[in-house]
Amino acid sequence: MPQDNRTSGFFDRYSDGFNAIYGSRDNFFWNFIDKHFRQTMRLRFEAVLEECVPGDDKTALDVGCGPGHYMVALIKRGLKHVHGLDFAPRMLEIAKKQATEAGVIDQCSYETVDFLELNEETKYNYVILMGFMDYIQDPMPVVQKAMRVASEKVMFSFPMSKGFLAWQRKIRYKFKCPLYLYNEKQLHALFAGLSGWKYSLRDFGRDYFVVLEKTV
Repeated sequence: MPQDNRTSGFFDRYSDGFNAIYGSRDNFFWNFIDKHFRQTMRLRFEAVLEECVPGDDKTALDVGCGPGHYMVALIKRGLKHVHGLDFAPRMLEIAKKQATEAGVIDQCSYETVDFLELNEETKYNYVILMGFMDYIQDPMPVVQKAMRVASEKVMFSFPMSKGFLAWQRKIRYKFKCPLYLYNEKQLHALFAGLSGWKYSLRDFGRDYFVVLEKTV
């Protein structure tokens, strides 16, 4: 698997806390963290919804879907179907519950599988990798896989290697699971020259938001 076993175990244990990430905390340090962390999560959430043009024939693949917030929102936005992947079984349990409560479970499907081993026969209009590349040591195989299963767009978030939040995350994750951070130069080198695709990169303060769009 591209993910270290510690990563899978960490997120399986952390699933309830991750789902409740928008809850409140009452001290200055966490208020500071939440203000900047949540702002980035909101920006990338809104950006994904904007990029995924709705239609009754449109589908999406949410890689590392977690508790399924993107999946529910995309179906409500007007997509036909969303397939979610996650390597933490508890995350998928929460995602199914969320979709059921939202009344969209019939338009969602779920799978516990290594993304690089996902069957490529099914193509998706949109492939979404939010908060996924943080834990991938070698990003290129993931980028290439996403390009093979996407028919229109691929959306990535990459955590920044600069700033206070990057330093704070390095400390927090040191004994939990591997974490990989990026700068703009690395990302331009990663995406430049991909045949048949164009890319755009946006700075969201904590993450870079990258969109690959098929041109041929």
